[in-house]
Order: sequence, then structure tokens, then C-alpha cells
Amino acid sequence: MAIKLIALDLDGTTLNNEGKLSPGNRQALQDAADKGVNIVIATGRPFCALPEEILAFEPVRYVLTSNGARITDLHENKAFYENCIAPNAVEAAVEMLEPLDYVLETFVDGVAYIEGWYYRQVNETRESFRSVDYILKTRRPMDDFYGFMLKNKDRLENINVNFEDISEKPEMKVKLETLPDVTITSSFDHNLEIGGATTSKAEALRQMSRILGVHPDEMMAVGDSPNDMAMLRVAGMPVAVGNAKPEVKEMAKYVAPSNHDDGVADAVRKFVL
Repeated sequence: MAIKLIALDLDGTTLNNEGKLSPGNRQALQDAADKGVNIVIATGRPFCALPEEILAFEPVRYVLTSNGARITDLHENKAFYENCIAPNAVEAAVEMLEPLDYVLETFVDGVAYIEGWYYRQVNETRESFRSVDYILKTRRPMDDFYGFMLKNKDRLENINVNFEDISEKPEMKVKLETLPDVTITSSFDHNLEIGGATTSKAEALRQMSRILGVHPDEMMAVGDSPNDMAMLRVAGMPVAVGNAKPEVKEMAKYVAPSNHDDGVADAVRKFVL
């Protein structure tokens, strides 16, 4: 079947190592859109952290954010789908995480909040295991963080648990998987992400297939990380970029060049144009 929808992860996939949409990727996606193909962003980022150049890129109308917890129509400037964490799961997560010493973030209504002490530490020292500029630009500090989560327990799109020492991540993943009514995934080496029981890029993509009248076999999905694997399973043409994790490459039908070598453009030219 001809490809009618392209679902794209951002970081490590569509954006290059400088976090930019390269001229090559931009042109290939524009050419696909000119043929009537739907260009859909599917990212773990919350809405507030979407790059301006993506928001301003005319072919992109729909964005799936927070690993599919929210779908926004950019042309209508409104979110029309949400799949948040259940309140009982938020309560259980707070009980488990509050005694521990990890840097937490949570996404509410498309806005990312981070523990206030860590935000101030990064602002003062300009040091972090993550991008300092990204933290300061896209996160809002929150001092009573666990109280904030409980107050908004029916509106949490995602809870991020960040690890400075990634050797602690496997053991914590096992613990988090005991929480009720959640999914656990990861978008980069230093984090684990708690989502709702049915929250995924795949489920959000199924919503898009119904809205746009596109069969899964008419979809191409491109990604690099574990949080992309669900949507790659849904799409008729699953593509991994060359820098993808081994488990992502294993399930792909095609491995394109890396994100820094216009892998998205390569896949679009090969399977769409």
C-alpha cells in the first residue's frame, strides 16, 4: 500500500545532533506533504517543549506528545485527545518515589514541571547530566512537587524519573513495573517514564488512523528509542534510524542512516517519494 501517514519521533530521529530539523529532512517531508501525505510528530516531549521550527513547519498539523498522552491539532490550536495516568496510579507512584533520591518531572496539560531544588541547582551551577539549556527553557520549577502531583492526579500525562547514575535504572524499572495501571518506557539513557495503562505512541497513532481514515498498513513510523517501539509495531512500514537502540533496529523493516545523516529523508525518499 502507498504510505499516507508518516509518524516521526523527534529527538535522535527527525532532529539532528544539534536538535535541529536539517534542510534535507525538511525538504523530503515537504515533498511528501505536497503529495498529500500526513506528517505527524510523535514524541515523548510535552507540548511546551516542542521546537519552534516544528510548530512553524506548515506540513505538521497533528502532534502526539508525552508519549501519546495528548494529541494537539496545531491548525485549530487545541488538544482533542488525552490519555492520562489514573489517579490511583499517581498516588501509588508518589508513595513509592517520595522516599527515594531521584530527579522527578511531570507533565500536566502540556506543561513540564521539575523539582524546584534541582532547577535552581542547574541554574546556579550550569551543570547537569542533561542539557542545561533544555531544562531551563522547557521546565517550570515546583517546590511542593509531590503535593503538586497529588493535587493534579487526574491530569498527569507522564512522570519522568531521571537517573544521574544509569546503573540504578534496571532495578528501578522492575520496581516501577509493580505500580498499578501504568506503562513504563524510556526515551533516553538517563530516564524511565511512567504513563497511563494504555498510554503509548501506538494508541495515539491508532486514534490518528481513525481520524484521518488511514489504515495502519499505510503508515510509516520512524524512531530510535524504546518509547518508539509500540508505534513501530503498529505501522506497516517501521523504520529505525542508524543510531537507534539495538532492540529498535531488530523490529524495523528498514534501518536508515543516522539522525545526523538525514535518515528520515532517506526513508521518505525510499518508501514515500
